[in-house]
Amino acid sequence: MSLVERVDAAVDAALVQRIVGCVILIKRNGEEIYARAAGLADREAKVSMRREAIFRLASVTKPIVATAVLRLLDLGLIGLNDRVTRYLPWFTPANPDGSKADIRIRHLLSHTSGLTYGNVPDDASGGLSGPVNSLTETLQNIARVKLAFAPGTGWDYGTSIDVLGGVLAAINGSNVEDALGRHVTGPLGMADAHFHVTDPARLTAAYADGVPPVRMGDPHVLGDQYGSTTFSPGRIFNPAAPQNGGAGMAGTADDIMKLLEVYNGNPGLLTLETVALALANQIGELPRRANDAGKRFSFIGALLEDPAAANNPCPAGTVDWGGAWGHNWVVDPVNRMTIVVCTNTTFEGCNGPFRDDILRAVYA
Repeated sequence: MSLVERVDAAVDAALVQRIVGCVILIKRNGEEIYARAAGLADREAKVSMRREAIFRLASVTKPIVATAVLRLLDLGLIGLNDRVTRYLPWFTPANPDGSKADIRIRHLLSHTSGLTYGNVPDDASGGLSGPVNSLTETLQNIARVKLAFAPGTGWDYGTSIDVLGGVLAAINGSNVEDALGRHVTGPLGMADAHFHVTDPARLTAAYADGVPPVRMGDPHVLGDQYGSTTFSPGRIFNPAAPQNGGAGMAGTADDIMKLLEVYNGNPGLLTLETVALALANQIGELPRRANDAGKRFSFIGALLEDPAAANNPCPAGTVDWGGAWGHNWVVDPVNRMTIVVCTNTTFEGCNGPFRDDILRAVYA
């Protein structure tokens, strides 16, 4: 079977009972070798999935914001060792022992800041649901809670990129969206990548894991291997919601592909040196979670170090991540392969078996 036949078979096997709909794009050496929109964008309204469908991006927002910060690095407008307080003087959380934390830009990019989703207070939001405050108020509330660990001494996933969004906005003298438009989404032509929905008729409905998947309520609580997460599908329509750089955007699969190709041989936005830096191990030997065996972390996602330990068919040096609304992506610089998988089904499309099925189909 060819790659196209194998991926088609994996998609067909998952439709209806595991995922409701998806858009999958694959490029190799800059050329598109696979593109398919399958299933339904809205099952109840019987709307077919289209390539132009708009998805809530969740953590796929993170590499967009990280790329903007790396663009500022190339422009000489920010330094990796800059203290966050240089740009946000009021962002002064404490270490676990009560001492003042010293958070640098590199700590935020690599999730070694001590800011975790486990220490987001009730009066703040990680971007999927929760209080509707300004971004400044959101970050100020986060800063009142002690860090999970002193910056640079551990790794854990959390609101680091939300803080980077605040830094980005401060440097640009604007909100986060305008800063992204200036430095990333505008130059790359990511027309639908915004903190709002450009065309509500193209927005996919949100579904939660089930057999078959269930349409989400608002709010909707869903559990997975990392704990319980509350989703608010209607949040993307609220203009007062903070522009969380870690989770708040919407966009298309093509938008995501345009971004990721920056890291796989599409020159112009970032220097080659910065691309190499972004894809490199940025956490050394700091321990990661038990189910992250074989992986380190870069500035934009998880870095595959030991494919056998990770039970992953990609080559060492591959970087991947996803978004909790149902997405996953891969940048494989060894084969110059870029994979974007957007679904409307949480968590199956993000870190469920469907992700692994697609990878095995591509690399068989």
